[in-house]
Amino acid sequence: MRLFLLSFFLIYGLMHGYAFLRARAAIHLGGIAGILLGLFMLFMILAPVCIRVLELRGYDETAQALSWGAYLWLGFLFLFMVCALVFDFWRILGVAAAALAKKDLSAFLPGAKVAFFVPLALSLAASAYGVFEARDIRTERIVLETDKLPVGMERFRICQISDVHLGLIVRDERLARMLDIVKRENPDLFVSTGDLVDAQIDGISRLAAELRDVRAAYGNFAVTGNHEYIAGIDKALAFTKEAGFEVLRAQSRDIGGFLTVAGVDDPTGRGFGLRGGDNGEGELLASLPRDRFILLLKHRPTLEETTRGLFDLQLSGHTHRGQIFPFNWIVRLYFPLGSGLHDVGNAQVYVSRGSGTWGPPIRFLAPPEVTVIELVRKKPGGNKGGATGG
Repeated sequence: MRLFLLSFFLIYGLMHGYAFLRARAAIHLGGIAGILLGLFMLFMILAPVCIRVLELRGYDETAQALSWGAYLWLGFLFLFMVCALVFDFWRILGVAAAALAKKDLSAFLPGAKVAFFVPLALSLAASAYGVFEARDIRTERIVLETDKLPVGMERFRICQISDVHLGLIVRDERLARMLDIVKRENPDLFVSTGDLVDAQIDGISRLAAELRDVRAAYGNFAVTGNHEYIAGIDKALAFTKEAGFEVLRAQSRDIGGFLTVAGVDDPTGRGFGLRGGDNGEGELLASLPRDRFILLLKHRPTLEETTRGLFDLQLSGHTHRGQIFPFNWIVRLYFPLGSGLHDVGNAQVYVSRGSGTWGPPIRFLAPPEVTVIELVRKKPGGNKGGATGG
């Protein structure tokens, strides 16, 4: 956690420094204007700490208001930096081409004002759209054929939410949108694949009742994500249980004699010196009967070589599909199984884009989702399944 915080503030500080230099080059900031902009940026760098302190001291409404401003700024700044770096790359290529051709190509290169104001306009537009997209919760439908449904059962429906991040920003209205979808689908099984809560969770206890109101016929199950540990594992588990979920921590449950749902802890617990370093996945799955459909709930979309062939479907989340494009390119370096359905030989892995937001209340080219998985009786010559978005 200390390494993460150090890295975050270092990178965030450099982003502000870059933006400050670009602004000064474009609009020639005077002394007072430069000082004011610098102070504003310094406050934005420290804002996450201020928000955390306000949360801990019980100033929930103030923390909520500041979090909206500070985290919108974070998302906007990331988008601005990406756009501005494209112009920097353009200039570098232009200078290199001019040197090789021994010609003056300055007319084709953007000036300081263009290289500042065009990225500024683009990032403002993308941020505004991203706020809308974050609220546009999609329904993703996956249909999988299996020969493990009992006689007389043609279809078994599972609803998955993931990475909701209930906290200062994702609250009543956003949660209601997600749960309206789940209720409309009337699932046989309702699962949460981690990060149901965000950080400080003292102000969201009332939301447990909203989640508890959704009762699937065969049960509600959840696993821990990294943010359950960040929020405080005991508080997070208490909230999740109060919300009506049974939390599976290297545990499994029989569902109707034809399906086994298994869940493992997120490994973040290892960094806190708590349970979660060795999630017991291999031992757990090896002990399960193979004549049943085995559903594995696992927050991170990683695939263990030792567990291949020991489950039928793994449901994961964690990556948010990067949440703000083009951050998804970086995410794919760490988690090659990107969002969507993956055929991993004799099993399937589905990675949710997530239902909420973390940090900036923005999603850009990575809309949130509630996933509906339909297990249907396998027909002769049928394929394994597919996915459609809605």
